[in-house]
Amino acid sequence: MKLELLVSAVEKDPRSLAEAMKIASDAVIVNQCDHHGYTAWKENGREIRCFSMEERGVGLSRNTALLFAEEDIVLFSDEDIRFDEGYEKKVLEAFLKNPDADVITFNFRVDERRATYHNAGERRIRWYNYGRYPTYSVAARLSALRKSNVSFSLLFGGGARYSNGEDSLFLHDCLKKRLHLYTSAEELGEEEYRESTWFKGYNEKFFVDRGVLYPFLYGKLARVFALRFLLAHRQEMCRQIPLPEAYRLMKKGISEGKQRR
Repeated sequence: MKLELLVSAVEKDPRSLAEAMKIASDAVIVNQCDHHGYTAWKENGREIRCFSMEERGVGLSRNTALLFAEEDIVLFSDEDIRFDEGYEKKVLEAFLKNPDADVITFNFRVDERRATYHNAGERRIRWYNYGRYPTYSVAARLSALRKSNVSFSLLFGGGARYSNGEDSLFLHDCLKKRLHLYTSAEELGEEEYRESTWFKGYNEKFFVDRGVLYPFLYGKLARVFALRFLLAHRQEMCRQIPLPEAYRLMKKGISEGKQRR
């Protein structure tokens, strides 16, 4: 088996980015910038291909990388990830150890303000715990993704109409297509903290956008899970906008999401 890194980047010099990320495997970089183009080079026997595009959207960039991916295992990544030495070996060994796995999530060191999960060991990812993983933690068998026709939504995520949720929706669709998802306790690298390109606080847009996502994730139970979400995070999220108003905004988003679903 071989690993290929699929990197979503914005306005980066590809060679400098590959060096900064410490890429030590084959890779596809999709660089959203001011022109269209293609370049490729070899680094220590590894091939790195960069596709430049003017169009914006993290879902579009990840789908483009998937389109051009060639190797057995793909590992999604962002421009702010810095990989540890030996990351490729860890990923491939995890899939060799678990031939039943179609998708495996891995650990990364992150700023505590960004921490949403930590894999303590190997376990199955189910419907009740899939929503916590960022895309950069996800590796998958390319053949399984293509056979099931799973891709990233163009409605959600940075550069799209609705600001976040493409990662949860991707794993949701993997489960819906009956792929086998697992966790690994292996740590692959570190996320370099930076200000979010989409998060501007817990404002009206945040709650409406979150509401739009919920019919895609939870169907008829969208309102129940919206209230559950707000109750669980009210001390952090409902300081500026009170919980009843936040719930009203999420319901507004849910109604919009139902029309788009």
